[in-house]
Amino acid sequence: MAVMTYREALRETLREEMRRDDDILLLGEEIGIFEGSYKITAGLLDEFGPKRVRDTPIAEEGFVGAAIGAAMLGLRPIVEIMTINFSLLALDQIVNHAAKIYGMFGGQTSVPMVIRTPGGGGQQLGATHSQNIELYYAFVPGLKVVAPSTPADARALLKAAIEDDDPVLFLENLALYNTKGEVPGSVPPVEIGRAAITRPGTDITLIGYSRMATVCTAVAEKLAAEGISAEVIDLRSLRPLDRDTLIASVRKTGCAVIGEDDWLTYGIGAELAASISDGAFDYLDAPVRRVAMAEVPLPYAKPLETLALPSVDSLYTAASQTLAAVGTRR
Repeated sequence: MAVMTYREALRETLREEMRRDDDILLLGEEIGIFEGSYKITAGLLDEFGPKRVRDTPIAEEGFVGAAIGAAMLGLRPIVEIMTINFSLLALDQIVNHAAKIYGMFGGQTSVPMVIRTPGGGGQQLGATHSQNIELYYAFVPGLKVVAPSTPADARALLKAAIEDDDPVLFLENLALYNTKGEVPGSVPPVEIGRAAITRPGTDITLIGYSRMATVCTAVAEKLAAEGISAEVIDLRSLRPLDRDTLIASVRKTGCAVIGEDDWLTYGIGAELAASISDGAFDYLDAPVRRVAMAEVPLPYAKPLETLALPSVDSLYTAASQTLAAVGTRR
């Protein structure tokens, strides 16, 4: 298996899929000549030309709408929105059109498109460029929302998203682009809607997605050094949500801590906690705890930004308090 960065895994998957299917085209701001703000599309314009790698105006509503039309007519567009914050400018197209056309047309036409977009804090980009607003989209029936945490999963989930006949929002956290991992040369698409148990355990369940899945793994390793067996679940998909895997894990461990990079109030973790309560209430030995970012517009100043974001330390503290509550540790 090759070792590559998250960024490289995305680029190689785009290249491979575009070679496989001539109906795939890329649209987005500065993805061609400039090769993308984060260099995901580097080299693709030279290989595939301007008909399939299209630089767009700074008009998210316009080029997302164009992609929806292209998808309805048989193409398979992949849209890059420079940051998830800018997707708000295309909210009507995504929510009222891409997500609803299949149902409103009685299944006569589908919208096989992917919207790739990065988000997340920690990069000193300011409050309006550092949000995790995936909840807005995970809330909407008709959309699929995925958030891989490793290069291997980024590759497998991007292949799955491209081949899917429904619109898929593909979330990438900026903090993950330079992370490295082993990626098999031949990666089959994974099932969208299936969580991964990345570390089996028996004492506590740690749940995360995207960057926070890697934080959960770091906390599990820290707990293992103390003799605690933590099971780590990487959600990978926010819609559809793999509730069965969550419930089965908590029924085994008896407690859970959820890490999320969004705000606590009305966040993804609230839905996960409710799902666990519905399916594993009688097995819980302590309340489900949630660790999220501070409920403020994210500060620009680096020390304040760091304090506002969930971390290994904050998740470890929550896990330790939960384990103390169930009597696993003092």
